[in-house]
Amino acid sequence: MSKIIECKNLDYSYHNGKIKTPVLKSLNLEVHQTESLAIVGQSGCGKSTLLNLLGGMAQPSAGKVVINGSDLSQLNEEEITLLRAQHLGFVYQFHHLLKDFSALDNVAMPLLIRGDDTQTAFKKSSKLLADIGLQDRLNHRPSELSGGQRQRVAIARALINNPSVLLADEPTGNLDAKSAKEVFGLMMELNQQQKSALILVTHDMDIAQKMDRFLTLENGTLNL
Repeated sequence: MSKIIECKNLDYSYHNGKIKTPVLKSLNLEVHQTESLAIVGQSGCGKSTLLNLLGGMAQPSAGKVVINGSDLSQLNEEEITLLRAQHLGFVYQFHHLLKDFSALDNVAMPLLIRGDDTQTAFKKSSKLLADIGLQDRLNHRPSELSGGQRQRVAIARALINNPSVLLADEPTGNLDAKSAKEVFGLMMELNQQQKSALILVTHDMDIAQKMDRFLTLENGTLNL
């Protein structure tokens, strides 16, 4: 099974004036196609930072991130943006939906941005929303949806491009127990259908133990 993401000797530090705070230290990671991986660890240990590095939204202090064979350190900003659009989907604890747009608009947006035909984009988005039980909420704005429904829309938006990897940062952390269970189940189901890799940051060990494997981020590195 081929590697879709690889980190080699990854370092990352925050700088505040002359003060340097190491966060990640010589971190190595391989994630293969269709694999589901949870990353757990205490608050502030660098889990979200690692996810940002994997998504090309931050640059490491040292080492490199390779996505689908492309070394991000060798790409310019435009090339990273294109790679991100082609290969990555993102889901966050707070859905980050566009508040003035409908559920259908939000899901279709990535397709429209990359230049897909409008009719095709909305047809594909409508089907995906129907598949996840939101066929009656297509024209509702985020403020008219429950927390669980908003997160479902966010997951649909992240997966509409059939990404190679779904990066999820505490995707159920802002939901009640019932909604969290439903959203996690949906994410796993859709991810398996699309045969993509899933990397999920969570504090919830029940969720972590349902993944193919989980790693603990501690003292700047990943441990079994």
